[in-house]
Amino acid sequence: MITKLPQVLSAQQVSSILQLIEHGDFISGIDTAGWHAKEVKNNQQWQGGSELNEQIQQGMQGALTQHPQFSGASYAKSMMPFIISESALGGGYGNHIDDALMANETVLRTDISCTVFLTSPQEYEGGELVMNLSGMEMAFKLNAGDAIIYPSTTLHRVNPVTSGSRKVALTWIESHIPQASQREILFDLDCARKDIIEHYGKTDAFDRITKTHANLLRQWAMT
Repeated sequence: MITKLPQVLSAQQVSSILQLIEHGDFISGIDTAGWHAKEVKNNQQWQGGSELNEQIQQGMQGALTQHPQFSGASYAKSMMPFIISESALGGGYGNHIDDALMANETVLRTDISCTVFLTSPQEYEGGELVMNLSGMEMAFKLNAGDAIIYPSTTLHRVNPVTSGSRKVALTWIESHIPQASQREILFDLDCARKDIIEHYGKTDAFDRITKTHANLLRQWAMT
């Protein structure tokens, strides 16, 4: 399930992050690529002092986890620290699959990949996030502050930037519900019961859907 999360960051929050990263440096992103992705990775990744990085991490993680759609779409168990990436003229990232396991304080299984856009589409040409879904390609280029989450099992790329600069923040999430198809079922049930509450109040249909949602979550969740 691919889910767009609008306005994860406000315009003020985006501006603040862009100002903070001016106090660090961008270095080659090749060092963080898996061995199979090094040949197609051509971007820069931000590096700054520990206090500055902690400030950015807290702001980004807080904004993402507090977004009203995030919890019901991800069932997040743990999350990798955000990486801030820049792709300038010619930069991008060819077709690749994200590593299945990533190490932070502990080893995390990557169930969900997340991109938060920090520059508006008008600021650069190219740079689309392109996902390959059973041979069909879908391209995304969202507004600054918007995010997109998608299964980490998805083959994807970032098209080369032909002008301007594309900045994004990236993280990976381990979910209590590892299977993307199960997360989608739970998400649909959650949306359905919220619609019922909004239009009809707490009905018998709401209670039955809530019961089913809770029992499936109980059956599928890995703690």
